Amino acid sequence: MKSIWNGTISFGLVSIPIKMYSASESRTLDLDMLDKHDHARIRYKRVNEDTGEEVEWKNIVKGYKKDDTYIVLEKEDFENANVKKSKTIDIEEFVEASEVSDLLFKNPYYLEPQKEGGKAYNLLRDVLKKTGKLGVATFVMRQKENLSLIGVYKDVIVLHVIRFAEEIRDPKEIKVPKTKTSEKEIKMAETLIENYSEKFDFTKYKDVYNKQLLKIIESKASGKKVKVEKSESEPTAAKDLMAKLKASLEQGKKKAS
Repeated sequence: MKSIWNGTISFGLVSIPIKMYSASESRTLDLDMLDKHDHARIRYKRVNEDTGEEVEWKNIVKGYKKDDTYIVLEKEDFENANVKKSKTIDIEEFVEASEVSDLLFKNPYYLEPQKEGGKAYNLLRDVLKKTGKLGVATFVMRQKENLSLIGVYKDVIVLHVIRFAEEIRDPKEIKVPKTKTSEKEIKMAETLIENYSEKFDFTKYKDVYNKQLLKIIESKASGKKVKVEKSESEPTAAKDLMAKLKASLEQGKKKAS
């Protein structure tokens, strides 16, 4: 793994030099865009909209449009916007993990201690594990301020980038019908959930879609016809809800036996 951010994580007056690594990776198939007429690859070019000529990366700068002119920003301008947050992940407070909605989580990153930071790193890790708390911090990476939570995964400190409040859309526009559920329906649904409840083990879930897509690609490459399995799902009508719940419970009993 290659570190993507180097700096310091701090709580109180304790500072720990760290390196940050991405904790996740994409598993999608690498597909190219092609011209459907001759299958030639489609490429994007960075073009000057006035001259129509391609521009090299080394000649591209970033600018903010103010009135009718652009204010060009240099690398130093981004760093100087907040020197501390560009180099330090400062834990400002600690919260209970149960207080944080899953809706906020975006990307996880592993934090690794640098030279002389090992003992302080282990101290922060151990106290987070013992208390079950998450540290709340903000920092700047890739010219963007990030809100984050600091926790532990398999004895490694993990930083989760989460969304700011203004990034969450108000759900008031989502239309949910105001139908009432009976106590009997709720109890039966609770029983169904209990019957299907297990200790979470995410390693048993595999990316099946990519494997199936690769099979289709291999079949097409060999000239074979792809066999497609049909799958249809009908919405459960209100009048059929109890019957479906009962059938689901029976199905669960058969699997258990």
